[in-house]
Amino acid sequence: MRRKIALVQMTSKDNVEENLNTALDFINQAAQRNTLVVAFPENFLFMGPESKYLDVAQDIDGEFVRTFQEQAKKFKIAVLMGSFLERNPLDHKKCFNTSVLIDKNGEILASYRKIHLFDVQLPSVQLLESKTISPGNQVAICDSDFGRVGLSVCYDLRFPLLYQNLTRKGAQIIFVPSAFTMQTGKFHWIALLKARAIENQVYIAAPAQYGAHNSKRTSFGSTVLIDPWGDIRLIAEEGEGVFFGEIDLEYLNKVRTNMPVLSHRVEGMDY
Repeated sequence: MRRKIALVQMTSKDNVEENLNTALDFINQAAQRNTLVVAFPENFLFMGPESKYLDVAQDIDGEFVRTFQEQAKKFKIAVLMGSFLERNPLDHKKCFNTSVLIDKNGEILASYRKIHLFDVQLPSVQLLESKTISPGNQVAICDSDFGRVGLSVCYDLRFPLLYQNLTRKGAQIIFVPSAFTMQTGKFHWIALLKARAIENQVYIAAPAQYGAHNSKRTSFGSTVLIDPWGDIRLIAEEGEGVFFGEIDLEYLNKVRTNMPVLSHRVEGMDY
């Protein structure tokens, strides 16, 4: 059985209200196409200066999440809040970069705090995520109407053991909401996503930020859905919008049966 999903590409700015209104419109568009889930990119509600993170951050039971719970229930569509800034109750100087999956009844299925933080200082790009973000320490996986889902966020993509862990726990589709930089994205984005899909024989769904958010930050874009064989099923290289693809779990099972890589893992090996 094929399941329709929607991936959103956005050029979020530092205006939360404008970003929120854009996101709500995209949910409406996705729902009109009888889609099971609509997935947003990383930091889709705020792409602005780090100095404002604490002002924007909310608790997981705050207004941001409640708004999308209401939208999911209203339109009977699951919503992946790719990530938002969640308050850290144990460190009031930092936030979590948190992804939340909400089902069509408005219930939270899973939440995930980004584990791997992007700290890079190069001539072309300087980002120190750990200055303002606390790392998570738990993986997140859950069952849904469109398959068993694993959650990750952006820079996690460079750490294959996380994806292997999710696959061992039964993941069939893994979301990778991202704001990949232009400098690294043009070289590594698609290659890494394909690798994670092929080696784990899963669907990789990666809604992305695109374009210039301000004078200092530009995202690569290329929202993409990749199947368990590594084929690109949809790609949106440029622009904002809602893009549609399908998850076919029968095809996933066929790939795993014909190429039983997952059953060939040697447990207990330190490699």
